[in-house]
Amino acid sequence: MREYLVVLFVAAAATYLLTPIARVGAVRVRALAEPRDRDVHAIATPRLGGLAMYAGILIAMLVARNLPALQVAFRESDVKAVLAAGGVICLLGVADDKWGLDALTKLAGQVVAAGVMVLLGLQLLFVLVPGRGTISLGADVGVPLTVLLVLVTVNAINFVDGLDGLAAGVVGIAALAFFAFSYQLSVVQGFQRASPPTLITAVLAGACLGFLPHNFNPARVFMGDSGSMLIGLMLAAATTSLTGQLDPNVHAADLFPALLPLLLPLAVLAVPFIDLVMAVIRRARAGRSPFSPDKEHLHHRLLEIGHSHTRAVLIMYFWTATLAFGAVALSVVDGRLIVLAVTAMLVLGALVASGVPRLRSSRRP
Repeated sequence: MREYLVVLFVAAAATYLLTPIARVGAVRVRALAEPRDRDVHAIATPRLGGLAMYAGILIAMLVARNLPALQVAFRESDVKAVLAAGGVICLLGVADDKWGLDALTKLAGQVVAAGVMVLLGLQLLFVLVPGRGTISLGADVGVPLTVLLVLVTVNAINFVDGLDGLAAGVVGIAALAFFAFSYQLSVVQGFQRASPPTLITAVLAGACLGFLPHNFNPARVFMGDSGSMLIGLMLAAATTSLTGQLDPNVHAADLFPALLPLLLPLAVLAVPFIDLVMAVIRRARAGRSPFSPDKEHLHHRLLEIGHSHTRAVLIMYFWTATLAFGAVALSVVDGRLIVLAVTAMLVLGALVASGVPRLRSSRRP
């Protein structure tokens, strides 16, 4: 655990120290987010925070490479695949932050980044089908599924990146939950194959935590697409490495423990995924492109019913943490019914708290 904490803090410190440099660079090259109708910021804000995050990730990985206890994570190609694909998608985001790319160009670039990850050996190899057990995937199925997972996760995080500190906080919480579960597998249960996602999520959590002080309301710098697509790809890579390359050898009596690695990503990323699905359905019904922007995301709705900027962000943090760590608790705590009951109560409390401003306004004469 100490070694993982070291790389987490290295990633956080490096990202924190490099973000002001990225901000100055963004101002000089005029990579600025100008206020638009759907935005909540009122002044032009520098982007390119993703460059600082990627640099912090590289530095943390270099430190991890030289720690004996973490060298097992580098025996597989997963870390190399993540860094290479992350570099590609970060550069794509830099181009979008500076010049503003159209949706199809960005989608093509995301496919290229996912392809790089697959070519370097990180792809879905197994999938669990209830009633049939673990099925080995061939390249004709595993490759497109991996690319699809990357595209969905990247765009889900991109969609949720609408308030100061929201994407960094949500992904940081998700990464910590992934870390807790993969650490349980790799260290406590001795599955060495779970070591790469444990390292990836520790470094990702550190980068998000290091960037957050600069990005929390009022934000002095945005991560931009260079950051949101990067952290989305890393989450997808951790999911692939954790759930798609680890054969749980399912038995009927162990169905729930075997299903948990498949369900955990859905729980951890529930908030961004729900926002993404709602946005696609909403825009399709209106006859618009799924990538056309609007001001009807979950965080916009929280603002509309009366929450402040900071409270809306904290509510979404709470939603994410409740679902993510509730799912992790099911794997490490005895008494699953108790865990489910507590998680359900927390979710209910979050929903009630989310509607408090609306309830107050409805009582006013």
